[in-house]
Amino acid sequence: MDGASYPDVAALAAYADNDIFRSLGTSAKGLDPMEAARRFKEYGPNEFGAHKRIRPALIFLSKFRNPLQILLIAASAVTYSLGSHLEAIIILAIVFGSALIDFVNSYRSAQAAEALQNKVRITAAVMRGGELEERNMREVVPGDVFSLEAGDLVPADGLLLDAKDLFLNESMLTGESVPVEKFAEVPAAGADRGARTVLLGTSVVSGKGLAVACETGIHTKVGAIAGKLAKPAEPTEFERNLKDFSMFIFRTTILLVLAVILLDYLFTKQDPLEIFLFAVAIAVGITPELLPLIVTSNLAKGAVRMSEGGVIVKRLGAIHNFGGVDVLCTDKTGTLTEDRITLVKCLDPFGKESEETLFWGYVSSTNLTGIRGVLDKAIEEFKKAEAEAKDASSWKKVDEIPFDAERRLESVVAQKGNEVVLIAKGAPEGILGHATHYGGLDRSKKLTAASRTKIAKQYDALSADGFRVLAVGIKRVSKRKAYDKDDEGGLSFLGFLAFLDPPKKSVKDTLTRMAEHNVNIKIITGDNFLVTKHIAEEIGLAIVNPLTGDDLSKFDEHQLARRVEATNVFTRVNPEQKEAIIRALRSNGHVVAYMGDGVNDVLSLKEADVGISVDNAVDIAKETADIILLKKGLGEIIDGIVEGRKTFANTFKYLMMALSSNFGNMFSMPVASLFLPFLPMTAPQILLNNFLYDSSQLAIPFDNVDPDFLARPKKFDITFMKRFMMIFGPLSSVFDFATFGVLLIVFRASGATFQTGWFLESIATQTLVVNIIRSKFNFWANGGPSKALLGASIGAVVLAWIVAYSPLGPAFGFARIGAPALGLILVIVAVYLATVEIAKKYFYRRYGALIEK
Repeated sequence: MDGASYPDVAALAAYADNDIFRSLGTSAKGLDPMEAARRFKEYGPNEFGAHKRIRPALIFLSKFRNPLQILLIAASAVTYSLGSHLEAIIILAIVFGSALIDFVNSYRSAQAAEALQNKVRITAAVMRGGELEERNMREVVPGDVFSLEAGDLVPADGLLLDAKDLFLNESMLTGESVPVEKFAEVPAAGADRGARTVLLGTSVVSGKGLAVACETGIHTKVGAIAGKLAKPAEPTEFERNLKDFSMFIFRTTILLVLAVILLDYLFTKQDPLEIFLFAVAIAVGITPELLPLIVTSNLAKGAVRMSEGGVIVKRLGAIHNFGGVDVLCTDKTGTLTEDRITLVKCLDPFGKESEETLFWGYVSSTNLTGIRGVLDKAIEEFKKAEAEAKDASSWKKVDEIPFDAERRLESVVAQKGNEVVLIAKGAPEGILGHATHYGGLDRSKKLTAASRTKIAKQYDALSADGFRVLAVGIKRVSKRKAYDKDDEGGLSFLGFLAFLDPPKKSVKDTLTRMAEHNVNIKIITGDNFLVTKHIAEEIGLAIVNPLTGDDLSKFDEHQLARRVEATNVFTRVNPEQKEAIIRALRSNGHVVAYMGDGVNDVLSLKEADVGISVDNAVDIAKETADIILLKKGLGEIIDGIVEGRKTFANTFKYLMMALSSNFGNMFSMPVASLFLPFLPMTAPQILLNNFLYDSSQLAIPFDNVDPDFLARPKKFDITFMKRFMMIFGPLSSVFDFATFGVLLIVFRASGATFQTGWFLESIATQTLVVNIIRSKFNFWANGGPSKALLGASIGAVVLAWIVAYSPLGPAFGFARIGAPALGLILVIVAVYLATVEIAKKYFYRRYGALIEK
């Protein structure tokens, strides 16, 4: 292949295999590793866009996108040029120091997030050097030969070399949900060449295939229209509210800065450059510039902790939604049960042991090329030697008719000698609905109303005992190349295969934990009601107003939205009904998580606020999900929900800090500047204050969280935030003004002495108050603040006081103040913290309900 040009897939579809290999420079054994590496370098990764690698330099430079930082750098340059070298250097040092701390933490968070992503990368089975091996899908290059099986995502645009009952879901490109059959034969002249083409991103519903990659990445069909198809990820509720909060802070900051510049210019005689620096420094102090870092750091640390418990987060933003979940929709298999399904009974239509039912069930399961479920594996493992002894392996598959949710069955056509038999296996209602006889291939016994009733009662009895039940039906058919669902009529009902999947021993305790954390569980299953009822009774789950798929089909949207609230078990539902249930719950204001691992779960995974899958799920389910469980179970899910709530709680603490003493102190400055003949605090002092305060807040992600906060999901309420600011901001300013009075009236401080005194009080109140407002309970309740947070906040205050009295003090404009003044400042700080402790109880009694869902 010359250069990095791509072949015309449609043109190549008319070629024989050897001609395709020659055009692509490959062979039936695939590419050798060295050639594959060369092509990867030439064509790039198999992605729609450039791979977002972690670039340390870009991350560092991104920390200077804040307009306020740019203003400070420009102002320091002007200050330096005017001869104030030391002040300019101090400002620059603090700005770059803040950016460096932000960079280090952001870089570590990005590395942690990428490491988690690598744990759940989608792979493709690629032939390299004649050996089939799993490779990261992004490594697939033109010329690679890859295999396809049920549940796989197609890794590239390519052409089929071999296909066996291969059906693909191409709905992402065509909008049609009906699977399309694909063939490896060279199309006749004028025939549709698309039947031989497979496209990147489509998924295999059933069958097997072998294909060669022709186009990858942005050169594929889906890559070429990726800009039209791809929508930015819908922001979470937390992200939307955070944006509103940021805009509120931005508007407040702009108004305050403009007021400072205007009023100080009109009513004071200060130097205009000093006023400008002072105003910009105030803006920096008000702006929670570490907010993106605190959010990312919280999310990354939460994701790492969740991964240690076997929960992998694919998209960090999903953690906030995960914490907000109040409804979990799931099947019972593997969540309520052990997911260790065993076949225990093989019966005729009326409950007698039947080797014939086992035999034909075994022939069907071993010849399937669709997604092999746990029931098929259980059939193969049950008395496998006996089944094989009956010469089951001598029956060879001719064709198969894939499962669909409407028929609730799948069929395999098998041949031995001149005898051709269609074997249908699926839900007993589906098999019985297609049957006209019972008893075997001789079709000697016609089904009557009485025999149908007797068979249905046998099925109900098995279900009531907790068995998952499949039925088997068979019929002789004439030999031909292909069959469809119309051939499934006139079956002979052969009997039942009954399976057991015992309930998990730990599930009762887990359900109790879910109730304690106000997470409602809703079972959505394809099984019938009696099986679900048996499991529910064994684990102590009370069933409330159960509904079936037939019931759901009678409801309109409004009726469904009303009924889903009062129901916790839905049985015999199809994929579209699962999606409708989740949509109805979300429209009612719930944050919904859905757990699924099959192709039929993809619609529901997309619809849910949080899609959860498992590591051994089909590729399309893992690709769609937000969260991947390395071990399937309710315990892992509730652990993840609690971790999400911890992440939200600690982010919330930082926001409240920005609105209390932080905002109060910065508000006090412009007021004081109007009445003082000097600036109440210089720009370097404000920036040092802000730098030490922000550094201490990096410990927030490690703080303890009150059990009460974790007990139910909380919401991000802007009204709550504004009222918090309107109470605790002015409260902080009151104590600032008290400090002003003590310094001016009692000690007659001026200039550097006043600035030093207020700096010491400001850093103490602003930093230590996080230990009070972090919880609505008493300071020591529930273990109090973590050692990390308490140590960081005290350490920042001690360091600030040391700097003020160290040889560095004069560089920042500090002056030594006596012990009496320090003593009074400590009293003011202590009274402030005690007052906040009292005020927060009033606040939460009056406004705490605003953040409750």
